[in-house]
Amino acid sequence: MSTSEALVAEQVIDTDRYPLSEPGSAAWREAVSATHRELRESGCSVLSDFVRPALIDALRTECAQVAPLAHFDVETVNAYNIAVDTPLPEGHPGRTTMERGNAFVARDRIPAHYLIQQLYTSELFQRFVADCFELPQVHPLADPLSGLVLNVVSPGLSHPWHFDTNEFTVSMLTQESETGGVFEYCPNIRSATAENFDGVRAVLAGRGEHLIRRLSLRPGDLQLFKGRYSLHRVSTVDGETARHSAIFAYSERPGVIGSVERTRQLFGRVLPDHLAAAGNAVRGDQLLD
Repeated sequence: MSTSEALVAEQVIDTDRYPLSEPGSAAWREAVSATHRELRESGCSVLSDFVRPALIDALRTECAQVAPLAHFDVETVNAYNIAVDTPLPEGHPGRTTMERGNAFVARDRIPAHYLIQQLYTSELFQRFVADCFELPQVHPLADPLSGLVLNVVSPGLSHPWHFDTNEFTVSMLTQESETGGVFEYCPNIRSATAENFDGVRAVLAGRGEHLIRRLSLRPGDLQLFKGRYSLHRVSTVDGETARHSAIFAYSERPGVIGSVERTRQLFGRVLPDHLAAAGNAVRGDQLLD
């Protein structure tokens, strides 16, 4: 472990609660074991006050400064993020459309000295994330836009029900909305081998309340989530304040770059890296999306 790595951990993270500067220690293993239990039970674990309290204002201010750089577009989508005109049988949940009006600040718009960039590139943080998800290693995305993003949900808008492409997601709330903007999810509503269209259809139709859990998140909380199999959304943001959250994108294999279509959808642009990587995507399962 380098001195700079330890310094990032000590300065940014509340190491009294989350001992990232002591990898493999008893305290490290205790923190990791707690996330294992929660992820196995519900596919979600929240590490409250992960960032030191003294840095919460800086975290919020930094992200608020780049929030205006988000690419914003209102789209008609479905829960699977596939084309809404995809031929599907009558009653299929993929035929239920919703309006998505959130926005993303791409990684190349986030300064390298920002707290979320320091965390994202920290090898200690990556090792901790890998241990929490019971993986041998995680790699930052090679994608220059989607590796680290700031998600901005403005008042009156929401991030509707959807599944993630990755099996695991790492995120951190950096600014709360005044009201609304609640993270809601349906733990393990599907699996790698079973879509459970009936359950998904019930949630989309407003008949699946018994399947939904809700989280109260605060700025600086780290959320570990298995979003590939858990349908989830951010409810409509109310009041005058937008909801901001950083999304740290990692992969089990190195060199991952997003597709041209999805990248253009999220950021309004693509780079030569995306064009060069087109056609090399590898599927990890046979789910619809």
